[in-house]
Parts: sequence; structure tokens; C-alpha cells
Amino acid sequence: EEKYTFSAVFKMNDKAEVVDKWFGRTVTFSDARFAYEEAQHIIESNATLDTVKTSQKEAINCLIPKEISLTGEEYKTDINIAHAIVKLNELAKILRKKRMSSGAISFDKVEVKFTLDEENEPTGVFFKTSKEANKLIEEFMLLANRSVAEFVGKPDKNGNRKTFVYRIHDEPDDSKLAALQNVVSKFGYKLNFKDRKSTTRSLNNLLSDVVGKKEQNLVDTLTIRSMSKAEYSTHNIGHYGLAFDYYTHFTSPIRRYPDVMAHRLLQHYLDGGKSVNENLYEEKCEHSSSMEYLATQAERDSIKYMQIKFMQDHKDQEFHGVISGVTDWGIYVEIISNKCEGMVRLRDISDDHYVFDESQFAIIGKNTKNMYQLGDEVIVKVKEADLVKKHLDFILLGKVETN
Repeated sequence: EEKYTFSAVFKMNDKAEVVDKWFGRTVTFSDARFAYEEAQHIIESNATLDTVKTSQKEAINCLIPKEISLTGEEYKTDINIAHAIVKLNELAKILRKKRMSSGAISFDKVEVKFTLDEENEPTGVFFKTSKEANKLIEEFMLLANRSVAEFVGKPDKNGNRKTFVYRIHDEPDDSKLAALQNVVSKFGYKLNFKDRKSTTRSLNNLLSDVVGKKEQNLVDTLTIRSMSKAEYSTHNIGHYGLAFDYYTHFTSPIRRYPDVMAHRLLQHYLDGGKSVNENLYEEKCEHSSSMEYLATQAERDSIKYMQIKFMQDHKDQEFHGVISGVTDWGIYVEIISNKCEGMVRLRDISDDHYVFDESQFAIIGKNTKNMYQLGDEVIVKVKEADLVKKHLDFILLGKVETN
């Protein structure tokens, strides 16, 4: 099927350097369509292939097993397409390495997903992680987004700049980074904020070190919250998190209006048009940023809703969790197995009268001196799961015994 598209076409060498590029309206016809799982299988089953050696091309594994096939049947894809996927993955890894060495921050936050029955009731929780096939697409989308922004945004020989829609991300606030350091130190992590390079290296090491650990989701979330919020603007300040001087959103016009604006402006300038009214587009950028915030809140609310609905059917079950927050009215606990977060209220802890110690991120029993601190593993049961109020309350059964 032919599709009308707006394309960013790149010619690259084996070092992932762009030697030529072209932007414009196109009609595309796809030779193949893959699910991420299918592309990932091609990458994994050809991990030792040397794409530079043409003799190895014939040895490429093109088989897609029925377990992951979009059609539900085993099939072989074209050898040239399989080879292209492997080659693109090689280039994507080089692009990612360059980006990280330039000071980008690697946020690979785990996504919470639900398995649903015929009535759309949640029957299970699983986590979606980013694999090589996902990162392949991500790197080339980043390349397109960055290149389009740079193409339009760079000043001409007279120093004049054209109005454009940028995706900007400011540097993090020092106080937020200090607060992050305060929390993660409770888990034994140290951060270095001496300069920008030290900060990004330190944050990347933190995000790498927590992978697979009980506190991963908490630390990932807190690190993201310590960052400034990315937004749309006609005033370019670069993108801190990606370490790009120029960045826009170009690759998803079917779900983001800023991408449509970027397409229209790019074509306008390709046609020789003059710079458009900046104030008009800044207003559209502000509106887009506001709508994005509402969409993000709706997504969070929907996940919370499904988590509470799921927990309603597991009220008799004991869960291992991690204390993810401490306040003067209770402790927040995130269940390790499904990332559902709820509250244990101080008034519901019956073995002592507990008081909040802000300096230690803990609650301490007045008589027993028993302490529950941020990051401690505990055992909880569901007390109340209220869909209307979006509240999940737990009963604290005690700490997890450690040897």
C-alpha cells in the first residue's frame, strides 16, 4: 500500500556519519512490516554476523518463529531486509554511543502494562522494557528530529533565524539534584554534580546500577522528577537530556500536533518561504505543552485505576514491597512484583505509636524505637482499594527478614 509521507533521508557510512541528507514529501511503499519482537529476533539470531563481510550475508538467519510472528505462522523474511535490520542496528548502537559520550542521559524506565480478559478486566501485570529493536527505531527517530531542527534552526550567513517549533529541555535545578542525592544516598549511591559532564555521567551510572534491584522503579521515577520538564517553544535552548543543540518532534504527526507544525514549517521553508510569525507559533507551542501535560496525567491516572482494579481481586494476598515515600501521616509502599503503590497510614500501625523523622526519611516507634525507613523491604496486605478516590491503602505486616 502506497502512503503519503514526509521523509528525512540519510546516507551514512559505516561509522554512522551522515554524508548526505534530504528532506521532502514522498510516497512510500513498505517492503516488509515487523513487530518489535520480530525485528528483535532477527537482531538476536544474527548477533555474531559481520555485515561488512558480504560472504556472511548468505548465512543470515531470516526465520521468524510462529510464537512471535504477526501472522501466527512461521515464515522467512527476505535476506536483504534481514541484513538491513542487522546493519541498521549496528549503526544505531554507534549513534547511541556517540550520544551518551556527548552527555545524554539514558532513561529506560520500565512501563507497566496489563493483561486483560474478554471483559477488559485486568488479570495480570507485566513490564515492558526497551530492547535493541526499540532502541534502533529510537536512534533513527532522534537523528531525524535533530537533523530537521538543525536544518531549519541554524542561522543564515547574516545571522537571521527562521521561526520553528523546538522540543526544548533545560538543565536541572540544583536544589532538585540535591534532593535526589539526599534520597539515593539512603540506598548507598553517591552522585557527583561538580560540572555538567560529571552530573550526566553520575546520573547514568546511577540509572545503570539500579537495574534489576528492588529500588529501581523508585530511583528511576525520582531521577526523572529531578529533571526540568521538556516542552515546546520557538525559543531554542537545546535539549539537556539528549545532549542536542537542536531538537524538534518530527516523527509522529499522527499523534502529536507539534510534529504537524514542524512538517508544515519545514515544507514552507523548503519552498523558499519567509520566516513566519513567532508569537503565533509560540502560542501554539504553549498550548501543545499544556495538552501534553494533561495527556500525561490521564495516562498516569489510567495506570493507577487499573492497578487499583487489579488489587481489588488480591485482598487476601501478602505482598513484598519497598517503602517508596515517608510522610508525617504514613508511608508509601510500592509492591515489587507489580509496581502498584499504596499507603500505610500511621494510625493503622498498631504495634507502637510512630512519629515521622524527616532527617532519616523514616518513621520511628516511640516505645520500641522500631524504624521503617525509605527503601526498606516490607510485607503488606490490601486494606482498601477505592476506584472512585483512586486510593490504595495497605496494612503493614512487618519487615522482610534479611539474612
